[in-house]
Amino acid sequence: MLTYFQAIVIGALQGVTELFPISSLGHSVLVPAWIGGSWQELVTQGDSSSGTPYLAFVVALHVATAIALLGYYWRDWRDIIIGFVQTLRTRRIETSTQRLAWLIVIATIPVGILGLALEHPLRTLFATPIYASIFLMLNGVVLIVGEGLRRRNAPSLSDYGRKFAEDEARASGHDGEVLTEEHLASDERLAALSVKDALGIGLAQSGALLAGFSRSGLTMIGGLLRGLDHEDTAKFAFLLATPVILAAGVLKLPELAGPQGRDIIGQAVVGSIVAGLAAWFAVRFLERFFKTRTMLPFAVYCLIVGLLSIIRFA
Repeated sequence: MLTYFQAIVIGALQGVTELFPISSLGHSVLVPAWIGGSWQELVTQGDSSSGTPYLAFVVALHVATAIALLGYYWRDWRDIIIGFVQTLRTRRIETSTQRLAWLIVIATIPVGILGLALEHPLRTLFATPIYASIFLMLNGVVLIVGEGLRRRNAPSLSDYGRKFAEDEARASGHDGEVLTEEHLASDERLAALSVKDALGIGLAQSGALLAGFSRSGLTMIGGLLRGLDHEDTAKFAFLLATPVILAAGVLKLPELAGPQGRDIIGQAVVGSIVAGLAAWFAVRFLERFFKTRTMLPFAVYCLIVGLLSIIRFA
């Protein structure tokens, strides 16, 4: 039976690890396994093919994390939604905000399709301590390799995206100047991604279907390899994760309302509040962190914890 103390600890863990590039799903499997006892029973109880109380609880935490992201970026989402609706009415994309809205839609397609098709079988097969350990260590390797490759790729604007960036730059008083990334606001730089770039970043995000790989980490690596800096790619990762996490959570909410969640409603509420607050402070911290730093500290963490966990659970 899930206790309120466990709900608070796991809620805080979910809120932080969902946004830090260290895998929330991996930690939701590994932390109970490391502690053992009643914590380990949370993961193993019930039938994973039909749902468990623990999985129903984790669903509630995901929804809370998505709501926290919506609240943190509410101005961005307000503009993105307005821009998207405008394009449906005019059938034209005329501003960087409208273009960014469609890039988010396009980048969500790969993980949406793969998630619906593969999420359940992958969770059933690989959401175990040993597989989560291996994938967590590989996540660290991917972060290190991605950071290394990024240094070889000078940031640049796509030719098609440059049109919208130039329009926004003129509106900001930079008409007639040589356009550089420094002239542009964050949303304008994101809108300058190409459709191919958006699809590539969305496909990278799909790797998080495997417990141990980080959604935000893989998305950030995809953005870095396409010319974004750490600050911009972190924001794009958080924007892109919001509809994916929210949609996945809402689709699975019936699990919480069903037999699996019948006895943990109170714990789910408490855990969700903690997860939402943790996510809010996590994204605030990461926004500042990535202004000057890279993902290498998180990569080292994944390598160390992944290796120790492999030794522990092999």
